Amino acid sequence: MKITNAAFVRSVSDLSDLPEESFPEIVFAGRSNVGKSSLLNSLTGRKGLAKTSSTPGKTRLINYFLLNDNLYFVDIPGYGYAAVSHAEKDAWGRLLAGYVGDRAAIALVVLLLDSRHPAMKSDRDMMDFLAYHDRPYGIVLTKDDKLTQKERTHAKRATASCALNAEFIVSYSSVSGKGKNELLDHFDRYL
Repeated sequence: MKITNAAFVRSVSDLSDLPEESFPEIVFAGRSNVGKSSLLNSLTGRKGLAKTSSTPGKTRLINYFLLNDNLYFVDIPGYGYAAVSHAEKDAWGRLLAGYVGDRAAIALVVLLLDSRHPAMKSDRDMMDFLAYHDRPYGIVLTKDDKLTQKERTHAKRATASCALNAEFIVSYSSVSGKGKNELLDHFDRYL
């Protein structure tokens, strides 16, 4: 897949505000502060397309980005740590469960894991959730540039041992771009 253009379309806080299901959707999911926005910016070559923050839990809405005028990248709120109330976390949970569980346009879910802490319980729970809803998913191990070769090997093995339903596992660095072409090649299978 080659990305020729990318634009922010809208943010959604309610399922009734989702856009028409006119294009396939590739959904990016992961724990808070795993690097979803950095990955989106790296993939598209647009630094400010998705807002990045050092504060976990900044993405609080479902954010739609239109690529090549025929595909949506969808950034969903991170799970795990976020300095918000239990009521707000519950609302996010219902929004995401309704979206991921029922949205016919979802072609693939890209589950981002921090390569320094692969396969935490919350990540395994998300894998189970995606398997329950019969959603194809692939895994991206983010922050690859922060690991030694030995740590990379360990992270990939640890992930593969618990991600039995994952269709692919890609190590990725938003800093160097490592893994970008491999990940974009995987996307072609779902479009």
